[in-house]
Amino acid sequence: MTTLLAGHVQSIVLPEHETALAQASSDALAHFNTAESQQPLSLHLENPHTGQKIDAIIPSAAVRVFAEVLAKMAEGRAVTLVPLHAELSTQQAAELLGVSRPYFIKLLEQGKMPFRKVGEQRRVLYQDLLRYMEAYQKAAHAALDEMTAEAQSMGLYD
Repeated sequence: MTTLLAGHVQSIVLPEHETALAQASSDALAHFNTAESQQPLSLHLENPHTGQKIDAIIPSAAVRVFAEVLAKMAEGRAVTLVPLHAELSTQQAAELLGVSRPYFIKLLEQGKMPFRKVGEQRRVLYQDLLRYMEAYQKAAHAALDEMTAEAQSMGLYD
């Protein structure tokens, strides 16, 4: 996953004509990798254009991740894989958060999440970004719940 973090954070979206294939593959992997089966799977891959073939032994946890990724892609969702312990640049973190880099830097300078400096560059742990996102979502839901309760007490809801 190092190459993903070397440049811009990239989400992967399947072309629409490949979503059915992703769903079928996800279903097949899920069938072979059940909760009671913690054994690695043998996977045979063949490139139909070159004829190149390989056999690989895949850990059961990786098979579960692969099945989940394929299921999300089959739904037309974008998928980005980032290691939890990855250290992100401010640009990468801002892209994952869906905000501008200057806004993200303001969040850091306001102490909203920890970071470290490498020279003049700020670095953020992906885990810290996830914690911030979770806390932000909880606060947003709490504010909406409060607004809904207030509107109900004012008789604005039927």
